[in-house]
Amino acid sequence: MAPDAGLEPLLSPKSVALVGASPKQASVGYVILENLLNRFKGVAYFVNPKYDTVEIAGRQVKFYKSLSEIPEPVDLVVIAVPAQVVPQVLEEAGKRGVKAAVIISSGFAEVGNKDLEDEVKAIGKMYGIRILGPNCLGVYNAFNGLDTVFLPTDRAGRPPAGPLALISQSGAVAASIMDWAARRQIGLSIMVNYGNKADVDDVELLRYFGQDDRIKVITIYLEGFRYPREATGFLEVAKEVVKKKPIIAYKAGRTSAAQRAVRSHTAALAGSYEMYKGLFRQAGIIEASNIREMFDMAKALASQPLPRGRRVLVLTDSGGMGIQAVDSLESLGLEVPEVPESIRRDLKRELLPFSALGNPVDVTGSATDQHYKVVLEALLPTAFFDMALVITLMQVPGLTQNLAEYIIDAKRFKKPIAVVNFGGSELVQTFTKTLEEAEIPTYSTPDRAAKALWALYEYAKIRRVVRT
Repeated sequence: MAPDAGLEPLLSPKSVALVGASPKQASVGYVILENLLNRFKGVAYFVNPKYDTVEIAGRQVKFYKSLSEIPEPVDLVVIAVPAQVVPQVLEEAGKRGVKAAVIISSGFAEVGNKDLEDEVKAIGKMYGIRILGPNCLGVYNAFNGLDTVFLPTDRAGRPPAGPLALISQSGAVAASIMDWAARRQIGLSIMVNYGNKADVDDVELLRYFGQDDRIKVITIYLEGFRYPREATGFLEVAKEVVKKKPIIAYKAGRTSAAQRAVRSHTAALAGSYEMYKGLFRQAGIIEASNIREMFDMAKALASQPLPRGRRVLVLTDSGGMGIQAVDSLESLGLEVPEVPESIRRDLKRELLPFSALGNPVDVTGSATDQHYKVVLEALLPTAFFDMALVITLMQVPGLTQNLAEYIIDAKRFKKPIAVVNFGGSELVQTFTKTLEEAEIPTYSTPDRAAKALWALYEYAKIRRVVRT
């Protein structure tokens, strides 16, 4: 289903005007200009009355004196000028028929300048302009190349297109997540940082991403709502969205000291953490305890089928890692049942005599690729197991790159698989890359893989697909 057209000019415009564009390197206006020149698939216009035509990175770039000089229609205006000038720019945009604005500029309610923010809101309402911000990074859209993030790409990487979206209340956190995702080639297609949310807020963004079929999982970094009615609206929309796709949220500002910091950060009220925890539970939102965990769970939810129950097969070549996996799984309420004796007898004929066949199934440090294949094909198709946590320490001499293909082949059993692969050798990196490209999520430690499988089970419960 295509998303609601109301936010299309903001998140997926065909034309953009940058007011405050600059040829001066390292400035906010330059970085956004460079982003739009290099990646935006639509038409970009640059506004600054100080310049005419300037050579930038070997290209002749035309600057307009004002928005009114631009000869063609403009869907989105990106505003990067001092706060006191923003109302004037916004009014000019309204007279031009611009439908959306990203206000990068800070100096509004977050520093106590509420009257100026109210003026901006009033102008937007008068002309029907949807406003993102102020005090924000704005939008990164890998699908169409829209990028209003004013941090250079060598310091804040841009992730590739993929199944994840991020809604973030903090700009710096959003940029750090983008950089982290880019370095790991995690497909984060759209990021929106809304800052003070003078107009567009988390609720509308959640609804928009819920309707976009390209997005499989929505991730949210949240500090706080300003008013109780925001929480109510958020709850109502989230309940509908989770019927179609998972939402994972990380709520910062859990302690009293952190709540004070939230109030001075984005003019939001942190509120009681218990209230947010209850809201997430009511909505069917999966809660993460940190950023890394949020994306560990997200990549499993984006790539794996939902399990029909909580029973996990643990397959390992390391007894110690297997024990850690069982501890983590059981502490999360998942089950690690014994392998039935009838299947053990069959496995004994094909595995090494000193292999442990209970669960974890430990094929030991003398394992070969074939041993893993035998276990997966014997156990994963059965009704005894709903998921598999596979630990592959590639330092074992009998393991090769072929093992990745055996694990990928096990996708045909249509049960979730998470792989633990620890180390930094070239073989480990190639092995991990092969699995990730085949949409098998990999993790460096058993507890992270266990939490990813737990998230799949939790969402299966929300979607009511688990056995009773």
